[in-house]
Amino acid sequence: MAAAVAAVPCHLLVLPHNHHYRITAAAFNNLIHYPLLSFPPLRCFARSRRRSRTFSSSSSSPSTTEEIEEVGGRRGSLSAAPEGTERIDVNPPRGTRDFPPEEMRLRNWLFGNFREVSKLFGFEEVDFPVLESEALFIRKAGEEIRDQLYCFEDRGNRRVALRPELTPSLARLVIQKGKSLTLPLKWFTVGQCWRYERMTRGRRREHYQWNMDIIGVPEVTAEAELISSIVTFFKRIGITESDVGFKVSSRKVLQEVLKRFNVPENSFSGVCIIIDKIAKLPLDAIKAELMSTGMSEESIKELLGILSIKSLPVLEEKLGSTCEAIADLKQLFFLAEKFGYSGWIQFDASVVRGLAYYTGIVFEGFDRERKLRAICGGGRYDKLLSTLGGDDIPACGFGFGDAVIMELLKEKNLVPELKLEVENIVCSLDPELQGAASMVASILRQKGQSVDLVLADRPLKWIFKRATRINARRLVLVGSSEWERSMVAVKILATGEQYEVKLDELE
Repeated sequence: MAAAVAAVPCHLLVLPHNHHYRITAAAFNNLIHYPLLSFPPLRCFARSRRRSRTFSSSSSSPSTTEEIEEVGGRRGSLSAAPEGTERIDVNPPRGTRDFPPEEMRLRNWLFGNFREVSKLFGFEEVDFPVLESEALFIRKAGEEIRDQLYCFEDRGNRRVALRPELTPSLARLVIQKGKSLTLPLKWFTVGQCWRYERMTRGRRREHYQWNMDIIGVPEVTAEAELISSIVTFFKRIGITESDVGFKVSSRKVLQEVLKRFNVPENSFSGVCIIIDKIAKLPLDAIKAELMSTGMSEESIKELLGILSIKSLPVLEEKLGSTCEAIADLKQLFFLAEKFGYSGWIQFDASVVRGLAYYTGIVFEGFDRERKLRAICGGGRYDKLLSTLGGDDIPACGFGFGDAVIMELLKEKNLVPELKLEVENIVCSLDPELQGAASMVASILRQKGQSVDLVLADRPLKWIFKRATRINARRLVLVGSSEWERSMVAVKILATGEQYEVKLDELE
């Protein structure tokens, strides 16, 4: 503080940046007896503004009846915009999010679990551009995702789009690398996706998605492994089989039914897209859309009957044991028992997934209380690479968004409390020792410790409040007498233990 203070009933203190505070003598005496600190009796402030180096936890808390009265503006406050300047909308675009520190800690926790589970299963991380060629995502007419693209023409007259999903980008990369890749591939990614769609709970226009994909394995063991990885993730974050489950089916079930009624093969993708809406549209609307594909009333009735089946043995009675879909599903349920997650999965013939590229087993994760949309979903896509100009390679994978799982964690009161935690807070007791404090901070950081270095001259009361806010483990003070002896003062904030330590012994 710039002004000296005499022992009179009331003083005017001039603080940095020309902010003024009135303070009574009694209030100042309470201030200097801040918890964990004790100061010598107040006489005056030296012009060097040097702080006391003695700190203790024996003092009582200051009284709240006498407080500092602020006369000027609040230090650090935002100034008003100049007159005549139009204030911008400070909210993010509709359907998008900001991630302030507390939200970023939660996002990092979630993504950390995605990555740790992927690595437990031996997967390697990859990534792709957020901006891709529009042609990569335009496959079959009628796909909902086609109408949700954020797409435009760039300055080179190229049609581009913000990726709405990750699988086509993965397929593009596999085609690009070609024969240089050794199969099978086990890749994962966590990336941002964009879809212009109607927003509901757990659905935004931008979201992050965790994908795991296995390329080059035609057996059902690949799908079983992928579902096992999702179950492992759920268990890590406290979700149980009583909270969520997986509905499993196969696109080959539909193929078998449509084949029996001579429905053209080129109608298959369109029928799948319609069936994927079965929980969203009235039954009459579903029938009308199916009829528009050329299906007869008899075939529609038979198809809807098959789709209502929730038992694999019942489906086998309908389609016969020689049906390829039955064999695949039986193998999946057998492997689920061996993996230890048989209680998590159930057969549901109505699950087809909305994307045209699926060719075999498909699955969706759902909450058992049915309050939320699908948590995750995936399946086999053996023909995707050929639709992009490559050779067909057997492949399967899943996508798992960040929005619905956070809603589920809120429902189950499982959202972790993640506070900022810094190991050390370092400050100088004299402005002339700021360089020394910077040296101490650098020494600790080189030893792998996190340090919050106080960058401006601040009173000890502010420093202790800062230490509490960032959950610092210890306070390291650089004072002139200690520094002359190549030492610093250390206080363990949880216990109150305090000591001096040589700089070269500071750990």
